[in-house]
Amino acid sequence: MEDYNKIIESLGVRYIKSKSIRIVQSLTVDNYYDVSNMIVLLHKGEISFGEERTKVKEGELLFIPGGRSVSISYGSGNAIKLSNEELLTNREKFLNSVVDPSLIGTDPNSFSYVSFEAKVFDSVNFFTSLDIPPFIITDTPKLSQYILDTVEEDLADEAGKDRVININTDRIVVEIIRFILRKNLFVERLATNSTYFKDPRLLDIFAYIKKYLGGDLSNKVLAGVANVSEDYVGQYFKMLTGINPQDYIEYQRMEKAVDLLRTSKKSIREIGGEVGYKDTAYFCRRFKMMFGIPAGKMRRRESLMNI
Repeated sequence: MEDYNKIIESLGVRYIKSKSIRIVQSLTVDNYYDVSNMIVLLHKGEISFGEERTKVKEGELLFIPGGRSVSISYGSGNAIKLSNEELLTNREKFLNSVVDPSLIGTDPNSFSYVSFEAKVFDSVNFFTSLDIPPFIITDTPKLSQYILDTVEEDLADEAGKDRVININTDRIVVEIIRFILRKNLFVERLATNSTYFKDPRLLDIFAYIKKYLGGDLSNKVLAGVANVSEDYVGQYFKMLTGINPQDYIEYQRMEKAVDLLRTSKKSIREIGGEVGYKDTAYFCRRFKMMFGIPAGKMRRRESLMNI
């Protein structure tokens, strides 16, 4: 348990957004994807996910780790099938945000969610690194209440709003990890993480990648950081993390690009350059390949999600 406490203490948690949603029209998105983690509380109606269409019961929670593509259905009956990209341009026809706190959960088809990031040593996405599938969380009244409190707080205009939201988001992350530990979920993956997060050379690589994300991050450079041979660094990195360093670097670059799309008014060209892509066209191709939508539409998505 001490190892898990150390991991929890090392987590840098950042709130992204929260909403209460009314399902206007049933829909299925086969390629939902986000770099952020999302925890969904189903108030009423139906939500299902995955190839087997696992159903979430009313009052249960669905946790979707960031960095995983998943099929998700909202509502019952004849659902319209949409891609992520198609949903962006027609979101208001299917999902409406609830803006009155007193109406949260009153609609017969409704849910609330909080999205967030949780990074170990402010470098590695914890839940993404576990490579775990979406899963249902049950019998966690505290977690449900933290989600509701966060959504309500976000809709309010009270002093200390941001601080309360940040505290709630920390609590949400801890409750998710506690559920995983209580249910003995993903035990081997957790054990692996608790081991490799202690490796100082790997931590040096993580820190270097974060600091120089837009620069030269070839295996030759990483080998110098870890003081191992260039031929060995890729094997070493994959042995400890399960992925090769260049795949990890691309994910980090794209994650940073999404963050810049959300928080800045920089052009696509500027963002691509800042995260290490000199060729804007190549950056756009890789972005669409990873997320299923163009970078410009990802920005529009964030605008729509804030309506």
